[in-house]
Amino acid sequence: MAPNKELAAVRREIDSLNSKLLELINRRAELVIEVSGLKKKDSLEVYDLGREREIEKKITGSNPGPLSNEDILFVFREIISRCRSLQHDEKVAYLGPEGSFSNQAAFRKFGASSEFFPVSSFEDVFEEVHGKRADFGIVPVENSVEGSVGDVLDMLVEWDLIISAECFERIEHYLLSLSGDINEVKTVASHPQALRQCRKWIAANLYGVALLETPSTAAAAKMAARDKNVAAIASEFSGAIYNLRTIQSHIEDSPRNTTRFVVVGRKNPPPSGEDKTSIAFSVNDEPGALHRTFFLPFSESGINLTKIESRPSRDRQWEYVFFADFSGHREEKAIRDTLEKVEANCVFLKVLGSYPAGAPG
Repeated sequence: MAPNKELAAVRREIDSLNSKLLELINRRAELVIEVSGLKKKDSLEVYDLGREREIEKKITGSNPGPLSNEDILFVFREIISRCRSLQHDEKVAYLGPEGSFSNQAAFRKFGASSEFFPVSSFEDVFEEVHGKRADFGIVPVENSVEGSVGDVLDMLVEWDLIISAECFERIEHYLLSLSGDINEVKTVASHPQALRQCRKWIAANLYGVALLETPSTAAAAKMAARDKNVAAIASEFSGAIYNLRTIQSHIEDSPRNTTRFVVVGRKNPPPSGEDKTSIAFSVNDEPGALHRTFFLPFSESGINLTKIESRPSRDRQWEYVFFADFSGHREEKAIRDTLEKVEANCVFLKVLGSYPAGAPG
């Protein structure tokens, strides 16, 4: 049967657009190679996180649809990643195994052309970057349901690395198994946080089933791939990697379950125009010290403080380290002046990084 004339005309237009897209993408790649030469001449970093944040903001700001901003960014990030690989393949360390939420966040942040490799602990992520075996590492710092990841906050203080970027990953938990049949499930395995984040659904739908804690959601997926009676609570991303079937999607108790990840590197990103700064500090243990040392200088400068929390000091019993985030870049005069005032009255202060602010979504 001859194709419909109207359909054939639409297909011809699609073919024409494909040819134009091919030409434009390759032209973009040629310009990236040119940029690479200029960067090498001036000894600049290949991966400019601020520049990519600027590109993404322009793309989403002018997107007319019908594709969503998320879909458009997925396409453009892959194009950017493939073009960037012509200059240098980023090596990115993350807490494994493959298929973890950290792996998923790294994949979405850097694109498929980067080289990702799993390590067995958060400390190993810092070690790989510090030892220059990885260009960047990605670690979770806080979850909207469970709160901050204390070990990572401590390592940001202890290691001589810089927060280079942040990103937010929606945590969507899937119940996965080899068969996809809930009646075969005798054990549900997952990371303790994931089990807590799904406790209402588990209680309502898996009464009497054994719960098994694993080092990560991806480790649970690996286990489920070897045993038909084990179901994993993990990401859809993990399910695709380990060839598991979905028993039930979106079983998390909170629909707003989101994890904030930070990218750690060795160099300070330049101002992007929409930045966030993170610091760690401690003050003398005396009445009003926190107000005088920290809150007052920030209030007088008009800087927008977005977060502050405390953690017990690892070095001194019953003393605390404060972690704070605020809008702006450390190179801005108002930020620089305020930090000088704060540091003058602190026991210690460390700028963890000034970096392009991510969009929580």
